[in-house]
Amino acid sequence: MKKYACIKGIATYLPPQVASNDGEDPRFIKKLGIQERHLAGKEESAGDLAYEAAENLFRRYDIRREEIDFLLLCVQHPDHQMPTTACELQARLGLPNSCGALDYNLGCSGYSYGLALAKGLMEAGMAERVLLLTTSVYLKYINKEDHACYPLFGDGATATYLAMEEGEAPFLHSFVFGTDGSRYDKIIIPAGGSRNMPRETPEVFETDERGNTRSNYEVAMDGTAITYFTLREVPPMVEQVLAKAGITREDLDYCVFHQANKFMLEYVRKKCGLTEVPFHNNIEKIGNTVAGTIPFGLEEVLAEHDAGTLRRVLLAGFGVGLSWGGCIADLSRKLEKK
Repeated sequence: MKKYACIKGIATYLPPQVASNDGEDPRFIKKLGIQERHLAGKEESAGDLAYEAAENLFRRYDIRREEIDFLLLCVQHPDHQMPTTACELQARLGLPNSCGALDYNLGCSGYSYGLALAKGLMEAGMAERVLLLTTSVYLKYINKEDHACYPLFGDGATATYLAMEEGEAPFLHSFVFGTDGSRYDKIIIPAGGSRNMPRETPEVFETDERGNTRSNYEVAMDGTAITYFTLREVPPMVEQVLAKAGITREDLDYCVFHQANKFMLEYVRKKCGLTEVPFHNNIEKIGNTVAGTIPFGLEEVLAEHDAGTLRRVLLAGFGVGLSWGGCIADLSRKLEKK
């Protein structure tokens, strides 16, 4: 029997500080389905959140950190311009020096891409055990007066442990990816990179026609364009994943999509013809944690269901880039907690 890359455990971390959406437009908040979010502290970095998620993973499962072969970190706001935050975490987490470590910069589709990267490393014989981390500190980069954006996002991190496992078929399969870089500016921080260098680009604040204020060093998002993008690209992606897997909607055990907001997920679910399939839609207490939303959702689903019943779970991420990625995951071999 062959061995394949397999999700063996998931853990998460939310910083203790909580921000409520009580003061926002109640109609907008009802549409978002988000009542509160967690905020990273002033001194807490993206790497700090990822470290806590990884430590939660090691405490929860019988995982020997000295056996980790590779660390993948999905992060858009690393602790430093250089070196990579993954390299810092290798040392902080006590992983062996033989462990590879790299950052990859991707947003809402980042978990799907990370699973594919881990699978590629593992099934090509370059790693046996991979630690996949996602971390987001978006609220450090969003203006509190941007009422279209600030109530939506939350800070948090996730840790996924993957190991090679014997099976009759792959545990992660039917990957589909896509990119529309012509719309890269629909979610963007315009200044601060090598295009508009920090020392050479003055900070400029603007207020839009709806009264939302942001600077060129803060997240700017065209919500309408993102909604249209999602409704245009996600349904075909779902069809392609199902076709690759050779299954129908009726064969699915669960769907865990990027938790953008309640309204968008309800709309996408209908558009994809998934109303009869169990479908995770719950970010009321944590908000949109970007690349972390799928593993946060998976942790909740796994807590409520026997992993043995989750053999065909459709995962779909979509957003910053603009990019999208989906796959089928068999979660039936998850480790038992200590």
